[in-house]
Amino acid sequence: FITELDGLDIHFIHVRSRHKDALPLIVTHGWPGSVVELLKIIDPLANPTAHGGSAADAFDVVIPSLPRYGFSGKATSTGWDPQRIARAWVTLMKRLGYTRFVAQGGDWGAMVTDVMGTQAPPELLGIHVNWPFTVPPEIDKAAQAGGPPPSGLSADEKYAYDQLSLFYKTGTGYAVEMATRPQTLNVIADSPIGLDAWIIDHDARSYALITRVFDGQGDGLTRDDILDNVTLYWHTNTAVSSARIYWENKFTFFAPKHVAIPVAVSAFPDEVVQTPRSWAERAYPKLIYYNRLNKGGHFAAWEQPEVFAAEVRAGFKKLR
Repeated sequence: FITELDGLDIHFIHVRSRHKDALPLIVTHGWPGSVVELLKIIDPLANPTAHGGSAADAFDVVIPSLPRYGFSGKATSTGWDPQRIARAWVTLMKRLGYTRFVAQGGDWGAMVTDVMGTQAPPELLGIHVNWPFTVPPEIDKAAQAGGPPPSGLSADEKYAYDQLSLFYKTGTGYAVEMATRPQTLNVIADSPIGLDAWIIDHDARSYALITRVFDGQGDGLTRDDILDNVTLYWHTNTAVSSARIYWENKFTFFAPKHVAIPVAVSAFPDEVVQTPRSWAERAYPKLIYYNRLNKGGHFAAWEQPEVFAAEVRAGFKKLR
C-alpha cells in the first residue's frame, strides 16, 4: 500500500492475521536492507500455527519502507530524521485502526523503534530490538580510542567490547561517508556492480555471511535474496536517497536513550555487537525479555526467519 504521512508518500506492507486478537506489530528495516529482508517473517508472525506457534502468538504485521527507500517517496526537504519517522509510524498504525500495538526493528529500524520507545505514545505497548542501544559511555569511549578493555568486564562484556572495537576500526567507513557526503555516492547509482559492492560490504561479519552464499555455502540466505534486495534499490533509484538518513540522524549508533517503556532484546552472535544482558538491563529499566542466541547476524530476520519470529513471539508474550 501507499499512504501519505506528514506530506510524504510511504509504502508499506500490511498483513492481517486470520487469528482472533492478533497483536498489531510494526517492523522497520534498516540500511542496506529493505522490506525484502523482512518478507520471510510475515507468515511465521501472522500465521504462527503453521510455524510451530499457537494462535495466541499471532500478529497483524505492518512493514513500512523508510522514507527515501524502495517505493516510499523521496523527501525534497530536510527533516526526515528518526524522530519524525517514529511519529509517522504511530500515525500509520492509528490510521490502520490500531489503538494498541508493538514495534520491532534492527539497524535503522532499531533506531526508529528505540526512538518510538523514548517518545512513548500511549498506543505503544513495548518494543523489541535486535540492535539494542546499550553500550555504556565509558565502554564506548574506550572502544573508539582503540585502547584495551576496561578492567572488570565479564566474559560476555569483553566479547562485546572486542566486537565494538573492531567495528570502530574497520566497519564505520560507509556510515561516515553517508553521514557527511550523502549526495556524492554517485557510483552506487550509476553502476549495478558498484551498488552491489557498496551494499554487500556492510560490516566484516555480514560480508562474510553474505559472500559465502555465492560460494554455495548459504545458511538461510540465497543468491536471489541478496540480488532481490539490491535490485529493489536499483529499480527505485534509491541508492543515494537512502543514504540521507545517515546525514539526518543526530543520535550515536550505540548509546542508550533512556527508554522507559517495556523492551525486549534478542542478542544475535554475529551482530556488530552482541549485547550482554548486563548492558541491556542497565540501558532498559523495563527489560521484559533478553535472549542470547547462538545463531544469526545483523540481518537476522533475513538469515534466520523462523528463529527471529520465535524471538518476536517470546519478546512480546508478556504484553498480550
